[in-house]
Amino acid sequence: MQGEVLHYDEDQGFGFIAGADGNRYTFTRESLRRETAILKGMAVEFRPGGGQARDVFSIAAHAAGAVAARAATPAGTMTAAIAPAIASASAAVPIAPRQHFGRPTDARSSDATGLWSYFQRAVTENYLNFTGRARRKEYWGYCLFWFIALLVVAGIGVLTDVEMGHFDDAAVPAVTIGLLSLYLLATFLPGLGMTVRRLHDIGLSGWLYLLILIPSIGGLIILVFALIPTQGRENQWGPVPAGIRI
Repeated sequence: MQGEVLHYDEDQGFGFIAGADGNRYTFTRESLRRETAILKGMAVEFRPGGGQARDVFSIAAHAAGAVAARAATPAGTMTAAIAPAIASASAAVPIAPRQHFGRPTDARSSDATGLWSYFQRAVTENYLNFTGRARRKEYWGYCLFWFIALLVVAGIGVLTDVEMGHFDDAAVPAVTIGLLSLYLLATFLPGLGMTVRRLHDIGLSGWLYLLILIPSIGGLIILVFALIPTQGRENQWGPVPAGIRI
């Protein structure tokens, strides 16, 4: 599989690769197929398995080696006339391609970590997602637009009740109550999933969300958990979320 190096720490011998399948893989110095310099943004090939990349090698270095092998004489040497052609072929292979392997190429790719995109994905493709991890920006981006949408729904309900005269005769503002109830019901599962993934991101079990049932302090405990920074390494719930600098 092909991919792009997102991060590599030479001192620790540890890094991340965004695969062409949209997943993120970890790799170590021992995973490199041959001794070669690995740089951020480099296009590589590897064997995926269990969230890890094995037999990692640079596409550029591999292509240059193949050209050199074809250009070599039977004695294993190259003539001075062939060497410049090999150098040109090596330079033609992009070291830091712009394909951004592992990220969609649709319109949202340019704003994949924007606050609105986090909320949009939470109420669509992640509606029932209770696995994986959610960074702080994703969690609070969802909360921001959830609250804005709540105000919009409440405003529509109030205006409708005013037009119907529900506030004039002390009647129950049925439209406002109904719209708010539907909104809260519709966003309960996405919000629950977001909080569970936020707990996963700091290395905690999603079942700790049940602490919110503790009177008075339950909600405060969840708030404190939501403020804790991302765990800067892969844990049992997945790799470090996209956009986090290691």
